[in-house]
Amino acid sequence: MYTLRPYQEAAVQATLQHFRRSREPALVVLPTGAGKSLVIAELARIARGRVLVLAHVKELVEQNSEKFMSYGLEAGIYSAGLDRKDTSEKVIFGGIQSVAHAGSSFFDEFSLVVIDECHRISGEGGTQYTEVLSKLRLKNPELCILGLTATPYRLDTGWIYQIHNKGIIRSEEKRLFRRCLFELTLREMIESRYLTPPVQIDAPVASYDFSKLASDLGRRSFSRTELDEILKDQTRITPVIVENILDLSRDRNGVLIFASTVSHARHVLSLLPEGESALVVGETETDERDDTIERFKSRKIKYLVNVSVLTTGFDAPHVDVIAILRPTESVSLYQQIVGRGLRLSEGKVDCLVLDYTGVPHDILRPEISDRRPSPDAVPVRVSCPQCPAENDFWGLKDDDGQVVEHFGKKCRGAVVDPESADIVPCGFRYRFAVCTSCQSENDYLAKSCAVCGAHLKDDETKLKEANSARDAHVMRPDTMTFEMKTDGKGRDRLEVRYYDLDGQFLSEVFFFDDNSGTKVFHYNFSRFHNPKPEKTIEVDSIDRALGSLKEFRIPLFVIARKQGKYWRIREKIFQ
Repeated sequence: MYTLRPYQEAAVQATLQHFRRSREPALVVLPTGAGKSLVIAELARIARGRVLVLAHVKELVEQNSEKFMSYGLEAGIYSAGLDRKDTSEKVIFGGIQSVAHAGSSFFDEFSLVVIDECHRISGEGGTQYTEVLSKLRLKNPELCILGLTATPYRLDTGWIYQIHNKGIIRSEEKRLFRRCLFELTLREMIESRYLTPPVQIDAPVASYDFSKLASDLGRRSFSRTELDEILKDQTRITPVIVENILDLSRDRNGVLIFASTVSHARHVLSLLPEGESALVVGETETDERDDTIERFKSRKIKYLVNVSVLTTGFDAPHVDVIAILRPTESVSLYQQIVGRGLRLSEGKVDCLVLDYTGVPHDILRPEISDRRPSPDAVPVRVSCPQCPAENDFWGLKDDDGQVVEHFGKKCRGAVVDPESADIVPCGFRYRFAVCTSCQSENDYLAKSCAVCGAHLKDDETKLKEANSARDAHVMRPDTMTFEMKTDGKGRDRLEVRYYDLDGQFLSEVFFFDDNSGTKVFHYNFSRFHNPKPEKTIEVDSIDRALGSLKEFRIPLFVIARKQGKYWRIREKIFQ
């Protein structure tokens, strides 16, 4: 039999606890190499009814079933690719394509369905997964649905579940999986020595220039046409890169190379040692692919090049070099790729991760659904002043690693009502959109004011309208200064000036004669310019303001409107 690791036991218990009180579909997040098969085995062993374990490729069906049966447990296989159509066993491992075409009687008596690599399920209806789940639920409305994945994120829809077990809202839109019951991070696995430590080396000698795609990283998948177009002018770089891979992997056991396109992969293969190298792409015939992968696993070949084929369902523990020659669209995909080399193997000390894209991701950082606001932005963790949540946002750090600014909009924390099981969001806003009609604060992406119903314009619309208006002036400030001035009545005031690169400026003034002046400065300046809005910057005098200049952030754009002879600042747009 088998012995569960502590985190595997925790995942099993979290699953049991959930399905004892709810039938909402849920998922468990475990990194590549965490032993999802053991979690599946334990849940299948203790399940009272029948269990169906689904996967999207025959390799996973075979891998999961073989591991399950190696523990002395019996199971059936339903997969045309594996030439098996078992239907009577308590536990069935099935390929989704085959199960989707199974007869009605196949779906009888299942009490639990486990979906491996569940991030593959599209958010749209009408897929084979939704059809199969509908058939299973028709036979058993009390069906328990559990997803397993290392990367619970899709580029097209974002997070594949709604709320994390630690009380973080991932998506406010409806998802198949309501909750993440348990998550073990890649960092925790490595620190606990359950995975091989990665050694990440970015662009060791050269890198491809994918800067044209950089602004869309993490937003969409790149087409082969786009990648081929960029790479055709950079063919001279490939031999340098391959030579570097050969040099760094001279004393290594297995090298997995991720190329951008088929033509790119063939070029890479032509530069590798003949007889020690092979190529696998989507169009590779099944028998040839199986033979190639088996030769690589048995170490008959050292270098295996692929194009988006070996990111999931591939298990070769001896791999100790991952070479990335394609831009990865998201952290999730990047972690899937790197995970191919992190499994433990006898004599294996670490895994070299060689990134030649010029746009690498941090192997250990979390997925952040918001678009990266600037090239120098990094993942930062921000506490909420209103609830216990720790939010992962984009931000900026100083040389000491301290957060100096973050770009979070809203706390993602939530609590679950113990009676109704409803999700109650924290709702704290780090940033917000101010209604020009009633001055109330709204969610940053709201289309209309929650108080008065007025239409709210996004930043892009504000800039577009201001640029086309005759009475508006749009400035991109380079510098912001604070100065104490005296007006015609002898009153001291704070003048805030915004200078552009040409030395032109726009300004606004604030008085601190009484408490109302302090409030005006807070509402009209501090709450927008504060780089960390969860922490209040106390300013109650001009002297205090003058000493606080460096605590405030400069806007990306300042929009002013003509008022008589002068320009008056009306709106500011921040990163």
